[in-house]
Amino acid sequence: MTKELKNFVGGEFVDAESGAVSELVNPSTGEVFATAPISGAADIDRAYGVAAKAFGSWKNSTPSERQQALLTIADAFETHAQELVDIESENTGKPIPVTMEEEIPPMIDQIKFFAGAARILEGKAAGEYMSGFTSMVRR
Repeated sequence: MTKELKNFVGGEFVDAESGAVSELVNPSTGEVFATAPISGAADIDRAYGVAAKAFGSWKNSTPSERQQALLTIADAFETHAQELVDIESENTGKPIPVTMEEEIPPMIDQIKFFAGAARILEGKAAGEYMSGFTSMVRR
């Protein structure tokens, strides 16, 4: 049975506006295992618009809230590790044990690293340093 993948935009699964799809082939078997939408400019614009709107509230989230969001994602990846590995293996032909060892632990570790970093942000942007530097040079 062939799976039908969709874009995930604004919390819902949607087709590409054009309706066009591409067949995904398991390189290990040569069999089509899914179809995926072929997204165009309109789909990108829609996703960007939704992301820009979501940033309005995300930018005001606290370091604690950001950390918790990333830890929740890491926990979900740990919980669904076998499912993710099976999907990756089907998509790429990579052996399951190798994928489980080389893909999942580093991915989860990186997300947890940045979850920790979310709590220790200094709050300076590169432009702040340069504007201060420029005023020092002018003295």
